[in-house]
Amino acid sequence: MGSEWSLIGSFTATVMIAYTVFDKFIPTHIRSYVQIYAHKLIGFLSPYIQITFPEFSGERLKHSELFTAIQTYLAQNSSQRARKLKAEPAAESNSPFLLSMDDNEEITEIFNGVKLWWGSHKSMIKTQSFSFYPTSDEKRFYTLTFHKRHRDLVSNTYIPHVLEQGKSLKLKNRQLKLFTNNSYTGWGGYRKSRWSHVVFEHPARFETLAMEKTAKEEIIEDLLTFKNGKEYYDKIGKAWKRGYLLYGPPGTGKSTMIAAMANFMYYDVYDLELTAVKDNTQLRTLLIETTSKSIIVIEDIDCSLDLTGKRVVKKEKEKSGEVKDPVKKAEEEDNKESKVTLSGLLNCIDGIWSGCAGERIIIFTTNYVEKLDPALIRSGRMDKKIELSYCCYEAFKVLAKNYLDVDYHGLFSVVEGLLKETKMTPADVAENMMPKSKRDDVETCLKKLIESLKKAKKKAEEEEIRLKEEKEKEQEKLAEAKRDEKAGKEVKENGFSIDMGKG
Repeated sequence: MGSEWSLIGSFTATVMIAYTVFDKFIPTHIRSYVQIYAHKLIGFLSPYIQITFPEFSGERLKHSELFTAIQTYLAQNSSQRARKLKAEPAAESNSPFLLSMDDNEEITEIFNGVKLWWGSHKSMIKTQSFSFYPTSDEKRFYTLTFHKRHRDLVSNTYIPHVLEQGKSLKLKNRQLKLFTNNSYTGWGGYRKSRWSHVVFEHPARFETLAMEKTAKEEIIEDLLTFKNGKEYYDKIGKAWKRGYLLYGPPGTGKSTMIAAMANFMYYDVYDLELTAVKDNTQLRTLLIETTSKSIIVIEDIDCSLDLTGKRVVKKEKEKSGEVKDPVKKAEEEDNKESKVTLSGLLNCIDGIWSGCAGERIIIFTTNYVEKLDPALIRSGRMDKKIELSYCCYEAFKVLAKNYLDVDYHGLFSVVEGLLKETKMTPADVAENMMPKSKRDDVETCLKKLIESLKKAKKKAEEEEIRLKEEKEKEQEKLAEAKRDEKAGKEVKENGFSIDMGKG
């Protein structure tokens, strides 16, 4: 037994010495040839294939999206079976850290009855070359090993499955962001971003949205159809985007609806302030820099810019044939706050540039839909128009559940009757029903709401009476003016007849 151990020890020492001599004294090009033929020999004898996924790729060693997707997939699905794990900070994620396989760790996975092996590795590369893009000597990579008879399954089905699942998990776990465009005066300088962002943490959800249940279900179904409609949009030859117009009185939940859509779809939000955009070119540049899976919002579009009036002014000037001094005209153009035009906005949201960022939703909001140019809200630009009106009984029940945690109360019927007779926005209903102290119980809050509804009803009735009286007075004035006009005509006619008789 002792002689066998001695033989094993001698063999191991010989191999180590031989490898050291090979690595230190054999020229690089010879080592390369030896390694190539050694791999060919192993490949001939072994039935297994190995695929390597490096952390960095390309000439400038850009971080590989494949590596990131695989890392996310393994962290969620396979790393639970690993014995050695490492915790790393999770950038832009809802989780404070990310657990993944430690270096030189291997796990197995079964996919469609096929056994596969994932390995996490790290290598050290020594280099003395100079580069304008210095990189770390530490290189991480994943390896996927499988039997060669499953090559087609792995290449055509399994790897695309891993990448799709990894990207989906990363999207679901990432932190949503709220972007706003910087003023065009701050675009200069090195690496100055056109967008600034903060973490989007709005808690709005469709479950807590105060509106009718059927209307919510219709919107959710529409969003899901759009989200899963990539192949359909490719089939019909249309850019993968959808437009929504939210309109209604102030306080009816338009901004809350946008937040609920973003949380439901896991989309970033780009709040576009048109008054901070200099011209159509900068507007196009801003929209090009938005990412896929995002919502572009232009709130109160009827107040953002006088998009409707500019075409009228232009036509009037063309008709009048007015010619201005070129220098004076240039000064006037520079002094304008924004030169964004209706045609420029339409080209960005519906023209050839609209398909450059992939999956996107565009939302306009307005309090006065009748003020908008018909070209801006036609079908194909604003695909779905959603009216958010005053609070109804179903919306009230949602608010009662949100604020008071109650599904039914004896005073609900009183509130229902008053809501049918009174116009009050969901924001006002919520404010009047919200507990203001620890002593405010459910009944106290509902009574306060009922009292507010009664006051609003009385005020509306008084306003209706006032308007009716003003209308009656206006009609009386018109009638009196007509009578005076008629009397004046009669006097003139009679006077003219008398004069003719005398003559």
